[in-house]
Amino acid sequence: MSAKVGQVERATQNRVVELFRSELGYDYLGNWEKYPRRSPIEDEAVRKYLQRQQHPASLIDKVLRKLHAAVENQTEKLYKRNRELYKLLRYGVKVRPEAGAKKLTVELVNWATPLANDFALAQEVTVQGPTYTKRPDVVLYLNGLAVAVLELKRSTVSVQEAIRQNLDNQKSEFIENFFAPVQLVLAGNDTEGMRYGTVGTSEKYYLEWHEEVPGKSETPSTKAGDGEAGAAPLPPPTSLLTPQPLRLDEHLRQLCRKERLLALMHDFVVFDRGIKKLCRPNQFFGVQAAQQYIKRREGGIIWHTQGSGKSLTMVWLAKWLLEHDPQARVLIVTDREELDEQIEKVFLGVEQPITRAKSGADLLHHLSQPMPRLLCSLVHKFGARTEAEAYDKYLEDLMRAAGRSGQAFRPQGQLYVLVDECHRTQSGKLHEAMHELLPGALLIGFTGTPLLRTAKRTTLETFGPYIHTYRVDKAVADGVILELRYEARKVEQYLTESGKRKMDEYFELKTKDLNEYGRARLKEKWGTMQKVLSSKERMDHIVADIVLDMEKKERLQSGRGNALLVSGSIFQACRYYELFQRAGFKQCAIVTSYQPKTSDLKGETTGEGGDTEQLQKYKIYIDMLGGKAVADFEKEVKRQFVEEPAQMKLLIVVDKLLTGFDAPSATYLYIDKEMRDHNLFQAICRVNRLDGDDKEYGYVVDYKDLFKALEDSIRDYTSEALDGFDKSDVQGLLTDRLIRGREHLEDVLEQLRLLCEPVAPPRGQPEYQHFFCGNPANPADLSEREGRRRDLYKYTAILLRAFAEISGDLEEADYTASEAAGVERQVRHYEKLRDEVKVASGEAPDLKRYEADMRFLFDNYVKAEDSEKQGTLDDLSLIEAIVARGLADTTQRLPKGIRESRESMAETIENNVRKLIIDENQTNPKYFERMSVLLEELIARRQREAIEYEAYLAEIEELCRKVATPPTHYPPTLHTRAQRNLYDNLGESEELALAVDAAILDVRQDGWRGDTPPAKKRMVRNAIKAVLNNDEETTRILNLAMQQAEY
Repeated sequence: MSAKVGQVERATQNRVVELFRSELGYDYLGNWEKYPRRSPIEDEAVRKYLQRQQHPASLIDKVLRKLHAAVENQTEKLYKRNRELYKLLRYGVKVRPEAGAKKLTVELVNWATPLANDFALAQEVTVQGPTYTKRPDVVLYLNGLAVAVLELKRSTVSVQEAIRQNLDNQKSEFIENFFAPVQLVLAGNDTEGMRYGTVGTSEKYYLEWHEEVPGKSETPSTKAGDGEAGAAPLPPPTSLLTPQPLRLDEHLRQLCRKERLLALMHDFVVFDRGIKKLCRPNQFFGVQAAQQYIKRREGGIIWHTQGSGKSLTMVWLAKWLLEHDPQARVLIVTDREELDEQIEKVFLGVEQPITRAKSGADLLHHLSQPMPRLLCSLVHKFGARTEAEAYDKYLEDLMRAAGRSGQAFRPQGQLYVLVDECHRTQSGKLHEAMHELLPGALLIGFTGTPLLRTAKRTTLETFGPYIHTYRVDKAVADGVILELRYEARKVEQYLTESGKRKMDEYFELKTKDLNEYGRARLKEKWGTMQKVLSSKERMDHIVADIVLDMEKKERLQSGRGNALLVSGSIFQACRYYELFQRAGFKQCAIVTSYQPKTSDLKGETTGEGGDTEQLQKYKIYIDMLGGKAVADFEKEVKRQFVEEPAQMKLLIVVDKLLTGFDAPSATYLYIDKEMRDHNLFQAICRVNRLDGDDKEYGYVVDYKDLFKALEDSIRDYTSEALDGFDKSDVQGLLTDRLIRGREHLEDVLEQLRLLCEPVAPPRGQPEYQHFFCGNPANPADLSEREGRRRDLYKYTAILLRAFAEISGDLEEADYTASEAAGVERQVRHYEKLRDEVKVASGEAPDLKRYEADMRFLFDNYVKAEDSEKQGTLDDLSLIEAIVARGLADTTQRLPKGIRESRESMAETIENNVRKLIIDENQTNPKYFERMSVLLEELIARRQREAIEYEAYLAEIEELCRKVATPPTHYPPTLHTRAQRNLYDNLGESEELALAVDAAILDVRQDGWRGDTPPAKKRMVRNAIKAVLNNDEETTRILNLAMQQAEY
């Protein structure tokens, strides 16, 4: 079935409903637009399913009470309620049939036979929340419980809008309760397809489902916990001569067919440290492929690239093994203590006990007993100089412990050994030891990096073939990790004229906003900086280069990004730290394995003057620590690096923090160390993580020219330092920053062109304003066009970042002078358009998430001869500025495009007034309804030209004052804004307003208006009801009271 371009949302919805009914076999419950509900539990549907399981009515009543109690438990956040409902779905509800009787487990889902369950859907499901009513487009029900919510948009509206709508609906003031049992949260349209997440998933982590070729890692099986029970094969590929299936429909077929939906819910949900997570496609197909290997008693390797969730893949596979095989015992071997701890926390979170072995002897002791079934064993690195030495000691400990008793060691149960980082060269030794100690054990290797060509044969012989692979290029294409931009830099550039220019550029950046007095204050500091920059030492110039990046690169300058500098030695790291301090850059620290001790000073004094390297290292470290213990200092700087990057922009490292799932991610990686193969691959992957809405890629700066890009002028980043790998295994790991920078810039410009394409000719300021803000006479226009404006703000912010990244290198990016000037004009045009639209819509002070210090970028990267500073309202909203300064003064501060058009000026003011009325309406509905009527009458008179423009300006200015500052001609007994708002909304009854006000003040408790236990809110409600004696009026006035700051 095809869809028309721009097809309305309801048409898409009806087609989707028909797909669920006719193809996926869901029962249709109807259109519930006129049948509001509050609960995600359909009692009669639950009752019908449980009755088929032969449960008596009394027991079913108890199950329903327990389900409703879990949903409505307002003492817990949504995360905890959702976790509790998941446990009930997954493991059943324990209820006591009668007093004194043993508890029974009532299964809510038949996991063993998926098609024995009741799958149903309803559309336009009207749900009443505590304050607002919302209406999800489609809700999927499993045996009477809402388990999936789908929001749809027309093909011309971004799928991100549907995602945001789902996120809004999960807020406490909307329909949070309805999401308590929900497992799958979906958003889609016909052009972009579907994105999926779960409860609490933030916008950037919603993913597109990518189906793998049938049969590659999926085969039909017999129950939900054993792959996909009776899964029907996917439809065959369509002929080129037939219409191609819609992406949205394909995604729904793949993700929501009954067997797949139950497999996801049963095997691929985890609650991990306060975040609910659902598997990515690579994790799903990786685990399912491993299941087939295990059934054949075959081992192998799962290679999922760094950052793609390999740790959770291990967790889900181990969990499946323990449920699939009653005799199974799972041993997870890792050399990362953080993973060892995470595995323990995750399994405890899903009520699966796990034991962490303290030593080789402790591990063998546990294995000789029938319990525990799940163990972790850590290859301790303490005291070992290399990883190989750590493994050797670990294996020696195991063999020594096995021989102590004098009897043959006999492990209990069927053992499965999951080995993390199986690419280590010593994995062969581990396999031999496991084969000797644990005969019959099945080994599954996991790696986040490709296998070296020289080690591939040995590793594959050790573990078996690749079970499943997920390479870098695929992960980047799927949006699981970010693309990496690579740049090799010549340090020598600072010894030339370009070096002097960079010094001058730095000074100009630092002093561009200062007067002469301010510049004089910086002379002394600048003199120190010039001294550092003029040094001939190589490290000095690298420090200067990075400091300049900290001022120029938008994400570093704004304080939202951070960087790692990889140094060749601990002493070199200390020297770097000292140079950064001398350069005035204080937001940095060293994190290495060095532990300064007073014994380091012994024998280091030569009497020749000057300190030895050991003494310098010791002194620099002690000065940096400031009296803190190394462990405490490192913990704090890592916390700042992740949570407060503006305070800790740069960590200088040697080996630490470059590997491991819990190592902090960064935006920039500076390399001044010879690195190769695995170590280089893992270090590079520190900057490919998704860790911010405005982080579009990671950046690698190479001062060692590891790929000989400077020497040979090549752009092949699969050779030289990575030539130990097969080219196909590292394809797409790094991209050239100028090539990709230009492509990215052109892509974003095209996005903005397409967004603005429907604007009516001649495409002047009034036409753009109508397109993005609508007609002020139509109150719904402004909100209906919010998606357009949000896309404009988002893409303009991305455009400015993309332009800033290569603005100084447009010629090197193969732009001609005229092309570069054209790009600059376009960037300036969209930046100006964005600012005008923000002012015209009344959103200028509110959309800070898209600002990201873009003013800095525009001032520094775009010529300003013809541009003017936009938005000079001194952080006031337009209405606040009119009230404070008057209309005449304020309008002179508006953008030129708005200022020069009477129509644009009028519509801008009207949109701002309307927005303020909408924002303030809940505080006093009666008053602001009157203001809304006055505004609409004034707009109508202006558009009919029934009022002179000057008279119109006078009236709109007066209306602005009334909206911003309501008049005070109230009875003299009403002193507060809250009392006056009650007066307006209680029929202008002075007596009732004072009585309700006193009642509220008498019983209110701190935090009663927020997301608190319902008892506080109930006390206020009861107090209001005692005055009004009417339930409907009590609810209305309670909602009004909740909007009053005085309460």
